[in-house]
Amino acid sequence: MSDELAYMPMAEAATRIAAKDLSPTEYVEALLARIRAHDGKLDTVLHLDGDAALGRARAAEAAIAGGEALGALHGVPFALKDIIDAEGLPTTGHSKLLDGNIAGADAVATARLKAAGGNLVAKLATHEFAIGGPCFDLPWPPARNPWDRNAMPGGSSSGSGAAVAAGFVPGALGSDTGGSVRNPASCCALVGMKATYGRVSRRGVLPLSFALDHVGPLTRTVRDNALMLNVIAGHDPLDPGSARAAVPDFTGDLDKGISGLKVGVIRHFYTRDMIADDDMAAGIETALGVLEGLGAEVREVSVRPLGEYAACNRTILLSEAYAIHERWLAERPEDYGAITRERLVGGAFIRAVDYVQALRTRKRLADEFRALMADYDVVVTASSMHAPGPIEDREIMDKTYSRQARPPFNVTGSPALAVPTGFTATGLPLSMQIVGKPFDEAMVYRVAQAYEDATPWKDRRPPLEG
Repeated sequence: MSDELAYMPMAEAATRIAAKDLSPTEYVEALLARIRAHDGKLDTVLHLDGDAALGRARAAEAAIAGGEALGALHGVPFALKDIIDAEGLPTTGHSKLLDGNIAGADAVATARLKAAGGNLVAKLATHEFAIGGPCFDLPWPPARNPWDRNAMPGGSSSGSGAAVAAGFVPGALGSDTGGSVRNPASCCALVGMKATYGRVSRRGVLPLSFALDHVGPLTRTVRDNALMLNVIAGHDPLDPGSARAAVPDFTGDLDKGISGLKVGVIRHFYTRDMIADDDMAAGIETALGVLEGLGAEVREVSVRPLGEYAACNRTILLSEAYAIHERWLAERPEDYGAITRERLVGGAFIRAVDYVQALRTRKRLADEFRALMADYDVVVTASSMHAPGPIEDREIMDKTYSRQARPPFNVTGSPALAVPTGFTATGLPLSMQIVGKPFDEAMVYRVAQAYEDATPWKDRRPPLEG
C-alpha cells in the first residue's frame, strides 16, 4: 500500500471518509495488508480482528450512504494495548496467566472510541501486565521498534507505539503508570499523552497501580492525539479515580500559536539529577530554541530532585502491583516472565509505613508542583535520557530503562505529553516532554502543535522496506 494511506493522519482520514473521498473498507483493507506484510518483523499484534474490522468498515460505508449521523472517528481504525478490554476479544496482558481470557465487555475507553465510529483492528503487544520488560520467555515475542527492529520500542505500551509508528493504525491506546505511554512515544517518534489523573476512565483495563494508572493515546500527530482524547475523556462514576471535570474540545486552541506564553524548563532533571546523553540533551535545547523563536518566554525552573519523585512513584507502584498479583505470585510464579516476576516480587518487601509515607509525599510533591505551575503555561523537560537501546541486551536495558523523567508526572497527576525532537545520526528517535496544569491538556497540545508545525519530525518514516 502507499505511504499516503499508511501514514494518513487520523483527523484527515475522518474528514475524507465523511466527505466520501475515502472508502472505510478500502482503508481498512490496506492497513490489514500492511500489517500482514510487515508485522512478522515487528511482532506488534497479538490478535488481529481483521474479518470483523472489515465488516465494521462495510457498515460504516453503508451508514454514510444512508445519511446517518457520524461520530468524530467514523470508519477510522484504531488498536488497543492488550490490557484494555474489547468485548469478545482476548485480553491477555501478554501473559501465560491470562492466555485464553476473553473480555465480556468493552473497557470504557474502548466503548467511547467505538461510539465515535472508530473501528478496532487489533489487540497489541505489551510488556507483561504493563510492568515486565521485553521478555523472551512468554507465549508471544516482544514488539520491536520499526525504526530499528533490534532496538527497544519502549514500554510498557510497546506494541501500541510500534504499530502506530509502522503505519499499521493511525492511533492506539496505551496505559501509563510510570511513563508507559510516553516511553514508546519517545522511542518511536510519536506523540503520547498521559492526561491528568482521572481525566480518562481506567474501568475495563488490567490494573497495575490504582493510584498511578492512566490510559492515553499514541498517535503520529498532535491533532490526532487531541482528537482521540476528545473521545475517551470524561467522568465515569464507576471508576473511583475518575474526575468530575468538564471536557473541552482539545483541538480548539491548536492553531493559536504560543507568542507570549511562559515556558518553564526543568533542566536539572537531565543535566544534574540524571545526565542525558549528548544527542538527547541537544535535541531538547534545540526544541527550546524553536519555542523561543515562536514567541514563547522560556525560563529555567527548579523542583525537587528527580530521585525523590522516582522513589515515591516506585514505592506506590510496587506496593500496589504486588497486592494485585500476590495470589498468582504464590500459586503460579513460574508462569510469569522472569523480568516481570523479579519486578513484582520487590513489592513484597516494602513496609506498610513506607507505602503510607509515599502517599503522603505524593500529595506534598503534587501541591508543590501545582504552585510552581501557577507562574507558567507549561514546563518542558526530558522524557528518556537515551535513545532506545538494543532489545536483546538485558544489561543495557537494565541500565537505561529506568533512566528517564516520566514518573514525576504520574506522582503529581499532571498532564504530560511526549513529542519527538529529532533523530540520532543512526536514525533513532529523540524526544522531550511538555507538561501542563491539571486538566489543562488543551494548553499542552497548543504548545506541542506550534512546535510540530515548526519542525519536520512528523514527516519522517521508519525504514520498513529494509
